[in-house]
Amino acid sequence: MSKKLLLTYDHIDNLQQIEVYKKHEGYSVLENTLKCNSPEDVVVEVKKSGLRGRGGAGFPTGLKWSFLAKPEGVPRHLVCNADESEPGTFKDRYLMERNPHLLIEGMILSSYALGANTSYIYVRGEYYYIIKILETAIEEAYKAGYLGKNINNSGYDLDLFVQPGGGAYICGEETALLESLEGKRGNPRIKPPFPAVAGAWGRPTVVNNVETIAAVVPIMKIGGDAYANIGLGKSTGTKLISASGHINKPGVYEIEMGITVEEFIYSDAYCGGIRNGKKLKAVVAGGSSVPILPAHLILTTAKGEKRLMTYESLADGGFESGTMLGSGGFIVMDEDTSVVKNLFTFARFYHHESCGQCSPCREGTAWMEKILHRFINGTAELKDIELLWDIQKNIEGKTICPLGDAAAWPVASAIRHFRSEFEAYVNNPASINKVKHYYRLNNLVY
Repeated sequence: MSKKLLLTYDHIDNLQQIEVYKKHEGYSVLENTLKCNSPEDVVVEVKKSGLRGRGGAGFPTGLKWSFLAKPEGVPRHLVCNADESEPGTFKDRYLMERNPHLLIEGMILSSYALGANTSYIYVRGEYYYIIKILETAIEEAYKAGYLGKNINNSGYDLDLFVQPGGGAYICGEETALLESLEGKRGNPRIKPPFPAVAGAWGRPTVVNNVETIAAVVPIMKIGGDAYANIGLGKSTGTKLISASGHINKPGVYEIEMGITVEEFIYSDAYCGGIRNGKKLKAVVAGGSSVPILPAHLILTTAKGEKRLMTYESLADGGFESGTMLGSGGFIVMDEDTSVVKNLFTFARFYHHESCGQCSPCREGTAWMEKILHRFINGTAELKDIELLWDIQKNIEGKTICPLGDAAAWPVASAIRHFRSEFEAYVNNPASINKVKHYYRLNNLVY
C-alpha cells in the first residue's frame, strides 16, 4: 500500500469542519511555517520536492513559481484552478468535498510563498455544493485567524475568495480561466505574455490546480527532500488517481508514483481487477484527452518493460505506443467495450466544449463528430478512416490552447491501435449493436 499524504485522514467523519481538521494536525504546518520560515524558504522546499503540476501538464511547480514577476508596488495573485471537468477525472472534486481545509491551508502557504495578498479558488459552476463547502470552510478559517489581517501574528495578510465558473471545459485552460475570473467570456489568450507576467487583471499571477496546491502542506510538513524521496525519479511524491470504468472498485486512490499499472488495475488495494472476470481491452490513463492504449501496451511498454504509474513510464514510446499521466482520470474498458462508440462520445464532448475561437478546433471537432457518427450508425466508408486521420492531424498543434490537441489525440490513438474495429463497422455495420458503450455524458443528448 502506498504512503498517503493527501488522503491521510480521509476516513475521518466531518473532516470538513475546522475543529475536526485541527484535531488531525490541521493548520499546524501553516502555524509552524509562518513562525519559522520565510516565503523564500517555502519556494525552496517546493523546488526540492520535485512537485509537478497535478492538473495534467506536469510542469515543475517550484520552477513555475520562480517565473512570477515581482514589480515594485504591483499586487500578485494565486489562482486555484478547480474547474475540473475532464471526462473521467474527479479527484479534485473529491479532495475539496472531503477535506476543504487542506486546500485552504495549501492556498495560504502558497500565497505566502508568492507574496500574494488576494487569492482565488475558481470552481466549476456545476460543483455548486462544493462551492458551499468551500465558502463555509473559508468563513471558519477567517474566524480562526488563518485568513485576513496579520495571520497568526505573522504580519502576513491574505484574503481568499471562491469564484464560481460558468461550467465550460475551456475554462480549465489557465488563460481562459483568467478571462472568466475577470468577468469576460472564457476564451484563451495568446501567449506570451504568460500569466506569471500579466495574469489576472494584468497582474503577475500563478495558476495551480487543487491537488498541486494541497500537496504544499505535506511538503512543508516533511520537507522537500523527504517528499522527493517518495515516488520514482522525476515523478516524485504521491498522485491522486480517479479510477472508473469496468473495474471492481472505482474511486479515488492516492498512489505512490512508481507502482506498476498492473498492480493498480488488479490489486485489491486499488481497482480490484476487471469486473465480472472479463479481459482488459483498453485504458485511458489520464483523462479523456490522452491517447487510449490497448491492454498489451498499457501493461508493458513496447520494449517489454513493466509500465509504471509515472509521467515518464506512461509516456514511454511517445504517442506511437505510449500515453500520458495527464489529470489522473484512469478509465478502464473491458473486452466487450466499443472503442469507436466511446470515441464518438469524447468527440461530441470536445465539439460541444470548443470555444470556437480557432478554426481548426471549431470546424475540425465538428467534422470528427460527424464522421464518427457515421461509423456508429453503419453509414461510414473505409475512406472515412483516412479522412478522420487527416482532420485530427490538421487540428493538433494548430490552435491557441490545448483543447484542439485534447480532441485530436484520442482520435489518432484509436485509429492507430483499433483500426480493425473501424473497418469492422464498415464491413459489418450490424456488429456495432453487439458491443457496449461505456461513457455517456449526462449533459449531452444525442
